[in-house]
Amino acid sequence: MTRSTVKTILILTANPKGTTPLRLDQEVRDISEGLKRSQHRDAFRIEQRWAVRPRDVQRAMLDLDPQIVHFSGHGEGEEGLAFEDESGKVKFVDAEALAGLFELFADQVECIVLNACYSEVQAEAICQHIPSVIGMKKEIGDRAALEFAVGFYDALGAGRSIEFAHKLGFSAIRMAGIAENLTPVLKQKTTPPSSSPNFSHRTALNTLSASQKRRLEQRQGILQTELDLRSEKLKQLRESWAIEAGSAVKFQLQKQIQEEEVQLTALEDQIEAIEQDLI
Repeated sequence: MTRSTVKTILILTANPKGTTPLRLDQEVRDISEGLKRSQHRDAFRIEQRWAVRPRDVQRAMLDLDPQIVHFSGHGEGEEGLAFEDESGKVKFVDAEALAGLFELFADQVECIVLNACYSEVQAEAICQHIPSVIGMKKEIGDRAALEFAVGFYDALGAGRSIEFAHKLGFSAIRMAGIAENLTPVLKQKTTPPSSSPNFSHRTALNTLSASQKRRLEQRQGILQTELDLRSEKLKQLRESWAIEAGSAVKFQLQKQIQEEEVQLTALEDQIEAIEQDLI
């Protein structure tokens, strides 16, 4: 495999003074180990930059020409992502500034993962220029963030698409028994209408009547209620499986868990489709 076919993953971390300590070293180690043992391990090269300041990001982008950029740290929504200043304290960089930076590298970057709380606003801005961006719609716990990252890169290492990797990432959160699997959201760059094969469909959706929109919203509410109920049921099944000693009963519980996971995935897909129709 030639160097030109190897994709560089740039991992950026920041845990400034005064912020909650994060297990960033374990996250990076688990990502690296997963890729090293993966089927397509020779297709990726990992580069790391720790305690990054804004200028460090610029320099790393210039020096390494990455195709995938992964940020692990803190986020504060509209205020921005928490990088470090010269003294190691918090230096927030907002969505507009980040989008402006990554726009300069739009010809090479394929995906950006913002593994930080409330980073959906940054993902939304950056995806105007980058094909795929993952952000967090709300606060995400340290363990959930780690599980998502490992699942995501395990899937890439197996040769799967970014869309599949995103789904496996939040499946990994759910498999770990953490109720934060819907926190990571995938944003994708919108294709210009003139070149989009679904343009006529999108146009039709933009002209939904008030009653059509109301029915979709009602359907969305029903599906969300069912999703919440099934999520709670799945949690109880996992708890029962964890304390059950009998192998036969554990086997039956595992089958029920797998069935519930399939149903949850189907519900999530339906809700996501409605959300797209309502845009």
